[in-house]
Amino acid sequence: MKEYFAHTTAVIDEGCKIGKGTKIWHFSHLMPNSIIGENCNIGQNVVISPEVILGQNVKVQNNVSIYSGVLCEDDVFLGPSMVFTNVINPRSAVVRRGEYSKTLVKKGASIGANATIVCGNTIGEYAFIGAGAVVTKEVLPYALVVGNPSKQIGWISEFGHRLEFDEKGFATCLESKEIYQLKDNKVEKIV
Repeated sequence: MKEYFAHTTAVIDEGCKIGKGTKIWHFSHLMPNSIIGENCNIGQNVVISPEVILGQNVKVQNNVSIYSGVLCEDDVFLGPSMVFTNVINPRSAVVRRGEYSKTLVKKGASIGANATIVCGNTIGEYAFIGAGAVVTKEVLPYALVVGNPSKQIGWISEFGHRLEFDEKGFATCLESKEIYQLKDNKVEKIV
């Protein structure tokens, strides 16, 4: 018996590994050898290309294509219609299979609706990519980035609240009350 749910219209190719408690919704396609962790939610009309890896508790909203070369760690959120690329210089008449660039989305990161992630970059732990942003370079852990091309405009907590650092470099999350420190352009959760 399957330990995951797949809607009758979902297509799951041979060789996929799907974790317990995962839900796969209408018209989604998991291609060969993709690995989906436990308790993930794959929304409607999602394509997961061969050898993509999703960690535990990854939430993929509707109309997202996750191409070969993408690895999402645990607790990642992929907003509706966001886009990954996997070839830096695509041409219809030039075959570039085998030249896919790797993209790593680290634990707890959130990518907003309609954002584009240009391949070959790392999105740091708990980073927050605003809706419609176009990410063309690495994003630091806990960074808040928006715009085209994306630009960092601040820092964000693990609960998704903007961090306001005092003159000593400390900030408290409004919701969790956890304390963060900003030092040398890096944020670390203290408590």
